[in-house]
Amino acid sequence: LPATSTEDKIALVTELERITLGLDPRVRVDEADYSDGGGESAIVTTTGIRRHRRANSCHVSVSALADDDDETQTGFGFSVGDAPADLDLAEAAGDAVDRATRLLGATKPRSRRTTVVLDPFVTAQVLGIIGSTLNGESVVKGRSLFRDRLGETIAAPGVTLIDDPTDPRAFTATDVDGEGLAARRNVLIDSGRLEMFVHSGYSARRAGTVSTGNAIRGGVASLPGAGCQALQLVPGARAQEELISSIDDGVLVQSVSGIHSGVNTVSGDFSTGASGMSISNGAIAAPVREFTIATTLQRLLLDIIEIGADLRWLPMRAAGMSLVIGDVTVSGSS
Repeated sequence: LPATSTEDKIALVTELERITLGLDPRVRVDEADYSDGGGESAIVTTTGIRRHRRANSCHVSVSALADDDDETQTGFGFSVGDAPADLDLAEAAGDAVDRATRLLGATKPRSRRTTVVLDPFVTAQVLGIIGSTLNGESVVKGRSLFRDRLGETIAAPGVTLIDDPTDPRAFTATDVDGEGLAARRNVLIDSGRLEMFVHSGYSARRAGTVSTGNAIRGGVASLPGAGCQALQLVPGARAQEELISSIDDGVLVQSVSGIHSGVNTVSGDFSTGASGMSISNGAIAAPVREFTIATTLQRLLLDIIEIGADLRWLPMRAAGMSLVIGDVTVSGSS
């Protein structure tokens, strides 16, 4: 990263803006950004740990506005990598334009229980919340809905959830955790069965077990806590278009709002605002917005019908892919 000049970074964002504007005449660019960060740290403990690491990452993002008559819709796109040469500007621009233009003319869908398909970016947000329920600190404090369910089936048989910060593709990839222990691949849910919680040294001692290499900290001055570092579902075999082709009636959820305030990780209640596209007879139909999707985290995991093959790495602690979930309440128009 230090070898990339500020002028080159500005040129990247300028090119991203140019590509975005060239994809559709109805589109304006609200904001285009380049962000990077690098760090070097050393962890030394009285128990003999001596670990040193360096890491860097970068990403571009673009927010597009699509105008049609008196209506404006927004869309966004990302690309992440270890170095500027890894960034896919066309992918980021295409996502932003597609998300914005798709929603032009959107109306409220009719209220019903139906199948929903979560866009990869939405799935990543949901995985982040599920990961927090498998946090050892939440478990020992009685704040996790899964605290007494180790060894039980809590998800559909096709669901395997992994936390793997050793995967170099992850935006948060690392070889050590916040306490200097070796990072590792932990299988949290295996074919629907809850196998483990993630622990730091502190939460492990309270739970009477050992650390899973999941100590995280906000900076060198903060105390370590427990948390997932690079969550991902084991992908399925079909792309999003193929998943949709199997659905007679449903909704593709492109974005959600208020997801953290709308989900209770103790009770599992899940309710969030959403926008996206209706699905009819196996194809994308009319755009929809200003509706709510509601279920519980417990039912959501059990009602997963299929996982997409479209794994996307995003600037967060979870990767995304399309996710088909059955029997979700969609509240829109009567």
